[in-house]
Amino acid sequence: MSIKLQTTKLENTTKPGSSAIYRNGEIPEILYSLEPEKIKTVYDLFARGLELSPHRECLGRRPYNIELGQRDNLIWQTYIQISDRIDHFGSGLMHIMQKHAINTSKIGIWSTNRPEWTITDLACASQGLCNIALYETLGPETMQYIINHAELEIIVCSSKYLRRLLEMKHNIPSLSVIILMDTVVNDPLEKLPDGVQKGEIIQAWADEKRVTLLDFEQVEAMGIKYPREHRYSSPEDIACIMYTSGTTGTPKGVMLTHANFVSAVTATVTLFKTNADEVGVSYLPLAHCFGRVYDLTILASGGKLGYLSGGIESLLDDCQAIQPTMFVAVPRLLNRIYSKLAQASIFAKGITGSLFRMAVASKLRSLANGDGCYHPIWDRLLFNKMRRVLGGAVRIIGSGAAPLSPDVLQFLRVVLCCDIREGYGATETTAASCLQRMGDNNAGSVGGPYTCNEIKLVNVPEMECFTDSHPPKGEICMRGPNIFKGYYKDQEQTDQVVDSDGWYHSGDIGTIDQEGSIQVVDRKKNIFKLAQGEYIAPEKIENVYIKNPIIAQIFIDGDPLQNALIAVVVPDLAELTSIAKSIVPENELSNVEGLYHNEKVKNAVLQQMVHESHGLCSFEIPKAIYLESSPFTVEKDLLTPTLKVKRHQAKQYYATQIAAMYASLSFYQS
Repeated sequence: MSIKLQTTKLENTTKPGSSAIYRNGEIPEILYSLEPEKIKTVYDLFARGLELSPHRECLGRRPYNIELGQRDNLIWQTYIQISDRIDHFGSGLMHIMQKHAINTSKIGIWSTNRPEWTITDLACASQGLCNIALYETLGPETMQYIINHAELEIIVCSSKYLRRLLEMKHNIPSLSVIILMDTVVNDPLEKLPDGVQKGEIIQAWADEKRVTLLDFEQVEAMGIKYPREHRYSSPEDIACIMYTSGTTGTPKGVMLTHANFVSAVTATVTLFKTNADEVGVSYLPLAHCFGRVYDLTILASGGKLGYLSGGIESLLDDCQAIQPTMFVAVPRLLNRIYSKLAQASIFAKGITGSLFRMAVASKLRSLANGDGCYHPIWDRLLFNKMRRVLGGAVRIIGSGAAPLSPDVLQFLRVVLCCDIREGYGATETTAASCLQRMGDNNAGSVGGPYTCNEIKLVNVPEMECFTDSHPPKGEICMRGPNIFKGYYKDQEQTDQVVDSDGWYHSGDIGTIDQEGSIQVVDRKKNIFKLAQGEYIAPEKIENVYIKNPIIAQIFIDGDPLQNALIAVVVPDLAELTSIAKSIVPENELSNVEGLYHNEKVKNAVLQQMVHESHGLCSFEIPKAIYLESSPFTVEKDLLTPTLKVKRHQAKQYYATQIAAMYASLSFYQS
């Protein structure tokens, strides 16, 4: 049987120091637009969905009921309703800008995912404006930097962020208008005990700061009163500036054009084969490029998009209400889903565990034989119930932003009975670079190029990565209409990553296997050598351990003067207590802080990690750990807003503990 390649190699494109150029194996043509004559901007993508599904449900959300203290039932708005709101808000926004003599075209958006986020985004696109997404988890210094760097005068935000904006107003002098997504200023019910309206006090505070404060519905009302025609952008105009979270230094503003989004969404619609019957749910923030491309994909297909009401704790209820057919997430969430499902199935005791282990093993064999992720007997008896975690209708799960452990990926495929496809990209590539093809049941690779870009590998001699090796190995580079325009106000850094031929140099090390599938194996910057000369990729090791239920967070570190790795581990408290029960006296279990410093408990955690080090070489297994009771957070400057560990900062933060771990290793080795 011939192998269906995921890439097509272009003939006569190999050059000294780089591989041949590769394109998508099924569609080697570079696709720019679903309908090149009609779809040229971000708004045009929504307009396609509006044409396909004018009276069908578009955006849905479960509003929070303050009186009952819980979420209400799901409320949907149709494409026509959303189209009207986009027109009204866009017109109102332009009226405000004219009234306040605001000449900038940049609008800030700061909120969790909700209909008003998408309406603001599309309203900006309809009026030729550019928006800047502000991460919910940004620290105050980073927030101030971005607002000042982008010179934002208007920010549209949820009411929970109003206080933070007004408190930092003296450090962000450009800000003059805040539009609240919630009804606050005009809320007739919110009154204080003395009868004064709460909105009046908030308005007075904003006036004191010389900030105009408006509710979203007020701006929509202005748009109805002062309607405006759409102002169409050109494909090369900037649709948004997305600031990368970066593990070091200040954030960089990635300028993404309408053409970038059109090409990325076109490729995603094509490769996911989305249609008007699609029901989408995304765990990714819209301030994340992957999240925005995914949402636009659903809208361009005429499908409906449901918004999650909170974190993982409300995920189950939301999915039961929305009944998604497509779900996208990050490995951090999928690892948590894996942990919960695995504990209830293959790690369960007695006959339940035995039955699930037999069923999973059977389905994994079928998966390896190319028979897909469904089984007529096991699914009916066991797995259909587990599918209901995500509503029971999911046919595709997309995973991106970081690698997913192969055994977690395969387990979820057979337990959730759906096609799980790993993707690879960066903000600079509009999140679209590589994607596993439909039905690809392999693990550990990210498939072939999206239909909007081509890929090549480039030699990295210092890491002994050469494109003429077998398989070829080198830095992954991408080129196509999805590649960003440049970093805002930073041509120097732009020139460092985009060469004269238009290739974006990702900084990721990859190989191409015999099926033409790309594997991301290392990171140029996030590697180091141990004393014995072994290269270490800490993120790869962390991704192995994070699926362990006892590990909530982990930071792996090493030193070229040392021959072993160490780790800072934030354990799951419930799992830590469970381990401690067999080690420490019962009367000491209540001293939670003491458990983190108990040497016997720490050693038990380390031994469990060693036992669960499947696929790691001996030198990749930490030889000492420190148990941290306080999570890594953005506020501590230990995490980026996308929740990746800032390695340099973490090494400085835990310098004392790291030194102590190496000292203990030296003691035992001497």
